Amino acid sequence: MTIPGESLNARSWLFAPGDSERKIEKATAGTADIVILDLEDAVAEAEKPKARSMVAAFLSANAKHRARLWVRINPIQGPHALADLAAVMPAAPAGIMFPKPRGRADAELLDHYLTAFEAAAGIAIGVTKVMLLVTEMPESMLAIGSYAGVPRVAAMSWGGEDLATALGATDNRGDYGGYDFTYELARSLCLVGAAAAGVPAIETIHGDFRDEAGLRKRAANMRRAGYRGMLAIHPAQVDVINEAFTPSAEELASAQEIVDLFAANPGAGTIGHKGAMLDRPHLARAQAVLALAARR
Repeated sequence: MTIPGESLNARSWLFAPGDSERKIEKATAGTADIVILDLEDAVAEAEKPKARSMVAAFLSANAKHRARLWVRINPIQGPHALADLAAVMPAAPAGIMFPKPRGRADAELLDHYLTAFEAAAGIAIGVTKVMLLVTEMPESMLAIGSYAGVPRVAAMSWGGEDLATALGATDNRGDYGGYDFTYELARSLCLVGAAAAGVPAIETIHGDFRDEAGLRKRAANMRRAGYRGMLAIHPAQVDVINEAFTPSAEELASAQEIVDLFAANPGAGTIGHKGAMLDRPHLARAQAVLALAARR
């Protein structure tokens, strides 16, 4: 029997093209919490068979890193997904990034496929985790709240580029540089859908890997909003993301102070503190900050 996906405590998720051994090795040698060996968008159609073989060989040769090596397969409704899984599952990746799911039925179908491949490879049934990219198609947007309890699902992320293409948009950003409303809605729905499913939400990529200041600001804002990690397209982004999604010493001290206040006043519903009234939601958020630090 398959098991529900366990929540992941990963801050940085770094993509590496599946057809570039040099980039895969560089990504794996770095400090990313998760390395995603990409068989989808980073690989041209004609190179997909080669990429499958390279990724499978790399997984097999790097067992010591396998707990942080994931594979992004191609969409399940296309011609490549089963070939991707047949190539990489015998080498036991830690997880599968699942692009363009149209809803719960697609995620459940992937679970069935993974169960069969695990059984054939002698892998414990249910151990391969899944991250869903939940906003890349119009029907995906309408199904974001449908994944609670789906086996293996351990994280959710979003993306605006495929969605913009599907909607017929010429761009997804305004003159001010931020996302247009539809794509901000996608970001918000991903956060809400992940919370409903009980898994962490992971922010999408920051496309300009030279823009360290912009990445730092965006990552900090996304953690404040509730995101628990971020996708990266270049190794230079990883340390910035790791830092942004790790609570600072000041945050930890403040959170511990709130937890200690409520522990010292177990019967109190509200407590005055530094000119403000704190209640149980403040305690829950302080406990969540401490839990983020404990995950490392």
